Amino acid sequence: MAFKISSVQFQHRANDKAYNLSRIVHFTEEAVQAGNQLIVFPEMCICGYWHVPKLDGPALQALAEPLSGPSISRVAALARVKDIAIGAGFLEAGENGKLYNSYAVCMPDGNIHCHRKLHAWEHRLISSGDAFTVFDTPWGIRAGILICWDNNLIENARATALLGAELLIAPHQAGGGHSVSPHGLKRIPVEKWINRHEYPEAIEAEFRGLNGREWFMRWLPSRAHDNGMFLVFSNGVGQDEDEVRTGNAMILDPYGRILVETSAAADARVSAKIDLALLDKCTGQRWIRGRRPELYGILTQPNANSLSPMDARYSEASTRTSG
Repeated sequence: MAFKISSVQFQHRANDKAYNLSRIVHFTEEAVQAGNQLIVFPEMCICGYWHVPKLDGPALQALAEPLSGPSISRVAALARVKDIAIGAGFLEAGENGKLYNSYAVCMPDGNIHCHRKLHAWEHRLISSGDAFTVFDTPWGIRAGILICWDNNLIENARATALLGAELLIAPHQAGGGHSVSPHGLKRIPVEKWINRHEYPEAIEAEFRGLNGREWFMRWLPSRAHDNGMFLVFSNGVGQDEDEVRTGNAMILDPYGRILVETSAAADARVSAKIDLALLDKCTGQRWIRGRRPELYGILTQPNANSLSPMDARYSEASTRTSG
């Protein structure tokens, strides 16, 4: 069995939900015309991302919505009308009074699967989620969701696979930031994005280079390959406050091979057909079946130097790392 997926990169506008939802509608209509069953949009693309750390409590509360709020309700209605599953990120006002960096996958049958980022670090008033999100789909494949920094920790991808996920939905706002690591991401000058029409080669070289695609290639394929999962990487693109998101929307198969990708310095959609027959004998699935859990108790023990998600956030945020 096969089905078709789209991954989207687009430049959101901070606080402009009407505009951001219009881009979701635009790309969803394109995907439907192309025969897709699932379309994936970036992290927090409905509300905007990198302006959030600067907001105070009342502004955060004003930006947040419950899962049943107008934004996700609109996406859910679009999914039903267009008969396609749609994934999009937003700032959630939880029923418990807490705020979450959340991601909703709205299914054609009206069901909504919502994941709360496990390692939220954008703001002290945004809480981290405490559960993995894995669910069945109508296409004979089980899907999971991990948001941006969730994917950087290998245990999260493995846990999602152990819960049966064969397709990982991985929305991001990444690339072009600055890391404390001497060999990590370095900032892409905003001027290169601003001047992209006059000098397209300069920004596209950045998107393909060390601070874009080459960085993602250090770890994204291994998440797919080592866990025997298809992976849908959706990312923001363009200037986001003082950083440049590199897009690089792509879809990988369970061998970590890239089925489709783009290095365009623009809003873009890529699409690929998923062949479920690849799952049965792929390397990652065989490795999972060969696990010896009795040896892995150390994985549940705290690291002596470990940080809470919020402490880690402030350690990295001093150098403005995105994700």
